[in-house]
Amino acid sequence: MRGRALLALPALALLLAGCGIRPTEVPTDFGGAPSRVPCSLTQPDGAVQVSRGVPVQVFLLCGSSLVTVDRVVRVPEGTADARRRVIVAQGLLEQLAAPPSASERAAGYTTHVPHALTVAGPHPKDPEDTLRLGAAPAALSAYALAQIVCTLSDSAAAEGDGSVVLGGPGDSAPRRYECTDDLRSRPGTTRPPSSEATAE
Repeated sequence: MRGRALLALPALALLLAGCGIRPTEVPTDFGGAPSRVPCSLTQPDGAVQVSRGVPVQVFLLCGSSLVTVDRVVRVPEGTADARRRVIVAQGLLEQLAAPPSASERAAGYTTHVPHALTVAGPHPKDPEDTLRLGAAPAALSAYALAQIVCTLSDSAAAEGDGSVVLGGPGDSAPRRYECTDDLRSRPGTTRPPSSEATAE
C-alpha cells in the first residue's frame, strides 16, 4: 500500500505542474493595462454642502458617458412659476459650464457646455414650457447638447417627463428633446431624439 502511494507522488506532481502557464517564445505585446477612471466621488463636495439653495443634479462627462453630480441653484423665494423655471434653467447652465471641482477632476469628470450660455422663456407663439437658449441647439457640440438636454429634462425647469422643449435665440420653431439611455451612455455619438413642439 505504502509503495503504491510513493509511486503516485511523481505522477501527481507532474499533473499539478501542467496546470501552470507555460512559457512561450512568441511575443505578446497587447499594450499597457487599460486605465480605469473611477467616475465616483469618495465624499460629497464641500462647496455643495455649505451652499444654500435648491438641491439639483447636473450631468457631467466621465469616460464616455454622462454621470450626475450634486449642485445647488439659488432661487428667490416667492418667484412665480414661469420665472422660476427660467431661473432654475439658467442656474443649471451655469453649473454645467463651471469647471469641475478638484475632487471631480481627480475622478475624471469634465464638461463641454460653453461659458456664458444664457436661457430665456418662450416666444409668444411657443409652447409655454419652452426654454430659448442663447445659442441654437444644433450649433452646440454633441456632448454639450446631451449634457444640457439630460440636465434640464430632469429638473424643475421642465415638465418632469424626461424631455425638455428647447429653441435658439432666433425665430426657428422649438423642438422637444428627450434624454434616453442611449444618449446618457453614448453622448458623443448619439444626438437626442427630438420632435416638433407645438403650443396647445
